[in-house]
Amino acid sequence: MDQKDWELINALYKYKNLTKTAEKLFVSQPSLSYRLKRMEQEFQVELFFKTKKGIGFTAEGEYLAECANEMLEKIQQTKDQLLHMQKHVSGTLRIGASSNYAQYLLPKVLKGFSSHYPNVRFQVRTGWSTQVLEHLQSASVHVGILRSDFTWPGEKHLLGEEQLALISKEKLELGTLPEKPYLSYRTDSSLKDTIQHWWNDRFEEPPYTEMDLDRFETCKEMVKHGLGYAIVPGISLSEKDQLYIEPLYYLDGSPLLRRTWLLASREAAKLAVVRHFIDYICQWQQERS
Repeated sequence: MDQKDWELINALYKYKNLTKTAEKLFVSQPSLSYRLKRMEQEFQVELFFKTKKGIGFTAEGEYLAECANEMLEKIQQTKDQLLHMQKHVSGTLRIGASSNYAQYLLPKVLKGFSSHYPNVRFQVRTGWSTQVLEHLQSASVHVGILRSDFTWPGEKHLLGEEQLALISKEKLELGTLPEKPYLSYRTDSSLKDTIQHWWNDRFEEPPYTEMDLDRFETCKEMVKHGLGYAIVPGISLSEKDQLYIEPLYYLDGSPLLRRTWLLASREAAKLAVVRHFIDYICQWQQERS
């Protein structure tokens, strides 16, 4: 078994489908089937079986899939450690970032970091903060940039705070919001909970949801056309939007905030490329504040 075999098992276990696995690994399906048969011959046990939807794993196959995941993690850790032993900062930095941060700020961070460390390459995974946390927990990324207050046993750095705001085409009185069309958009559960907590603090009745949209950018365009109001993070707004923007507060006068955190495991933080990135982004955010 070599690295390609471990990658094959890992992908097949993820997709449970020969065609999709072959596409992801850029190999032909007959070649994939042949390699699977060779594995069963090598171990002299049945590892896989056909199902109506694709491929299933026997108990022995399930164990082999666990080994594949562990082996791939070990291989990556070995590569990281070898690069760490070099005098200059180089290698691949694996980053997980929330979608909003990745869209509005991460490109500037990576451009600046690259100017200081041109031998570093980047692998970036974006998604909701909960998804980024899962990538961190599985060690598939070195660092995670999340926009919620998660408990984390490793290194945790506060990058910044931003105030949530109401946006609309024209000025709105907060007291009239339950009567106005509210435009919601698909986002992380932590942001939804934050907005809901603020709403419950201000109103007894629920918002009048006019639209439930899949993307924030679509929601903002709807607001620009006067179809309703939305509650959004400040990171996503600029003067170019030409919208009425009102920062939001709780009844006690405290601002409605959302924090951005940088998380890394203690093991990953020991790597030179990760340590330099953590120091750089923390300094970059401090200078930007």
